Amino acid sequence: MIAIELDRVSRDFTTPDGRSYRALDEVSLSVEEGSFVAIVGPSGCGKSTLLNMAAGLLTPSSGVVRINGEPLSGINHRATYMFQQDALLPWKTVRENVALGLILRGVAKADALRRADAWLSRVDLSAFGSHYPSQLSGGMRKRVVMAQNWIIDRGILLMDEPFSALDVHTRQRMEIELLGLWEGSGRKTVVFVTHDLEEAIALADEVVVLSAGPATHIVARHQVTLDRPRALMELRTAPAFIDLYGAIWAVLREEVIKSQQAVGHGRS
Repeated sequence: MIAIELDRVSRDFTTPDGRSYRALDEVSLSVEEGSFVAIVGPSGCGKSTLLNMAAGLLTPSSGVVRINGEPLSGINHRATYMFQQDALLPWKTVRENVALGLILRGVAKADALRRADAWLSRVDLSAFGSHYPSQLSGGMRKRVVMAQNWIIDRGILLMDEPFSALDVHTRQRMEIELLGLWEGSGRKTVVFVTHDLEEAIALADEVVVLSAGPATHIVARHQVTLDRPRALMELRTAPAFIDLYGAIWAVLREEVIKSQQAVGHGRS
């Protein structure tokens, strides 16, 4: 079953001086239920715009977004969204932050807190439930956000460069945590935006490459046939990983160069 379908979607914006700018141009993409798809492309090419349309935060200027076969109108209530910056409430404890989504959906507070405790255990934060977000490291905050997203138990998880601000070691730990949750949860449908090609290959079933903007479109789709479960600590040195990285980078590199040239021309 197709969980997310972008059917020839385009998105136009109006610049401050009144000109129309086409960010995305007739992008078509189908994401199967339970699959993990990573989207890569040059900076500013519209990766987040694409994700925001799947979330219902932006409406396509043309084309249709379908969720489980139904046209999306308004917010996508079958998805949760993990942003680049976490949205933890600083005045609530870690436990309360994780339980908040359930409480807002009408779950009794005691039950929501009990379920939050179970998820904090799964992300190895049981000892920090009474702490506040400001008392946690960056990696710990990301684990809280993952528990916050998974506890809602929706079928689709949209992730917009969630680990980009972390150091390389913490980032790799978060990737391991993410795959552990995904593989142990009946495999939600994940669309993961990243600027890191290594991260995309390590995590995903498929890597989608976007062109340089404006009028961004899909230039390549690569299946990742690396076995699961994946030992991420060793994966990046495996010959199959290196070969796939080379094949995708050959395409992505050309788009990065085009993007840099466009920026240079804009400044001249």
